[in-house]
Formats: sequence, structure tokens, C-alpha cells
Amino acid sequence: MKNVLLLALLSLFLTSCSSGPEDNTLVVGMELSYPPFEMSDENNEPAGVSVDLAKELGKHLGRPVRIENIAFAGLISSLKTGKIDLIISSMTATEERAQSIDFSTPYLETGLCLLVSKQSDINSIVDADKSGNAIAVKQGTTGHLYAIDHVKHATVLPLEKETSAVVEVTQGKADAFIYDQMSTFRNWKRHPDTTRPILKPFKTEHWAIGIRKGNQELVNSVNAFLTKFKADGGFEELGDRYLSEEKKAFKELGYPFLF
Repeated sequence: MKNVLLLALLSLFLTSCSSGPEDNTLVVGMELSYPPFEMSDENNEPAGVSVDLAKELGKHLGRPVRIENIAFAGLISSLKTGKIDLIISSMTATEERAQSIDFSTPYLETGLCLLVSKQSDINSIVDADKSGNAIAVKQGTTGHLYAIDHVKHATVLPLEKETSAVVEVTQGKADAFIYDQMSTFRNWKRHPDTTRPILKPFKTEHWAIGIRKGNQELVNSVNAFLTKFKADGGFEELGDRYLSEEKKAFKELGYPFLF
């Protein structure tokens, strides 16, 4: 009888230990290589717009947050297998991705545009898509998917990293790089002597939070948070904190800002 009682008490103890705050942790996946949205700070801790957004979401849900740094191409599979609970990684909500996962309501609007050589006469995607030209893309992005579906004449150069694609343009090995407006602006600012941005988007996109299918309750909670966060000025604050230069430049150029 004593042994049975001891086993019962031990089982109760282990159960209580395993049901601590960690079990309620909201695990958010993102690739920490896309500043200022997803990056690491000087202490190698997750930082950026998406990290702050994830933390605010955690507060809204009453759950502690853990960030998992996962290569962008592996985020959806990590979500589907339960390794993470959400994707907040500047991910465009596409019809193809929506077949595998659910998305929140969009929280940001951007578009695909071009970074080209400063000496190039390219002024549009039509100019870039000509025989003899090479167009760089980052693997797994919507720029890559666009190139697969729409680039018919130029050679497409899929590269693993954004920085590699930029280098191809700066060195004249690629005539253009398809990427989003914000990154194209920042890459031009880093390489003003060798590159030129064509910021007018040729395809509009919307970023959203990725959620595993079959969890409508979480979808509803995330959507409620996004509505409140926007109404309370949360996105305006993130824009001022991380993207003040871009916000000013986009206003001067006549392009709507992201949030």
C-alpha cells in the first residue's frame, strides 16, 4: 500500500512539474537574418520588429514567448510538425502557402521591386526580363516564386542569402535582384555607388502571421491582437523605432508606408 501511495505521489509531483509556465510557452519561428524585422542584437539575442511584435502578442495571450531561429525555407514544415506555434518572419500570405498553413489577417503591405546596377538602363521588370540578362533571387522567397512563374527570357540565379544576391548586382554578375521594397531601399543605401533602386512595386504583397491548420481559436486570438495593436498605435511605434529613415523616404517618394 505504501509503495502504491508513493508511486501516486511521485506521479502527481512529476505532473505538476511538467505543467509549469514552460508548457504554456508560445514558440515563434523566424529567420534572424532580415534586419530590422528579424535579427540578433549585440548580445546575440533575437531583436527587431517581428521579435517585438511576438512579445506583444505573448503579453496579449498571457503566454511567455520563445523565439526559434529557423531558416526561412524550413519555417512551414516546422509549424506543421509542431516544432513551433507561429511564424512571424516577414512571410507573405500566398495561395500556395495557404494550402499548408493558415494565416492571420495581414499586418503589413509591401511589394516586389528591383535592385539594379547603377549603370544599368533597366527601369522595370519587363526591361530586366530580356535574353542575356541575369536576375538574382533569394531561394524560397516570393521573389523566387515570381521569377519561376513569370521570368521567361532572363536567366534566374537562385541564391541562399540576400547578401549574396546583392553582391551579384554590385559586381555586375546579375543585372537585377527581385526583393521587397524595404530591403531594396536598405541595400541601395549600403551600396549607393554601385546600385540603383526601382522601388515602384510590380507586385503587391501582404505579410501575415502563419498558424498551424485546425487551430481556429488561435487564429481568432491573433487577429484580435492585431486589430487592437494597430488601433493602439503599436505599428506606428514600431515604424518610428526601427524604420524612421525609410518611413520618411517613402513619404517623399509618394509610396505608402508598410503598416
